[in-house]
Amino acid sequence: MGTRLYVGNLSFNTMEADVRAMFAKCGTVANCDLITDKFTGKSRGFAFVEMATQAEADKAVSEVNGKELDGRVLTVNEARPREDRPRRDFGNGRGRREY
Repeated sequence: MGTRLYVGNLSFNTMEADVRAMFAKCGTVANCDLITDKFTGKSRGFAFVEMATQAEADKAVSEVNGKELDGRVLTVNEARPREDRPRRDFGNGRGRREY
């Protein structure tokens, strides 16, 4: 399994192919996920890139962090595991509509 990187401060106009191309200069990109809004489909300004090896991930962090893409200076670091968040309760079911 490769190393997953967080890529932040992306322009809302940046496409997944642009991110993939930038990281491909540092090694093999195993996966690239540009995070989008589920309603509008527009970028949310960040992505996750998985590099094939730890060495390639380290190289990508050192070379791409602080570089400019589409007029924005990127923030790149190793992604942290997702935290478990408590389930949100919206009023214990009160006011629910039955159809």
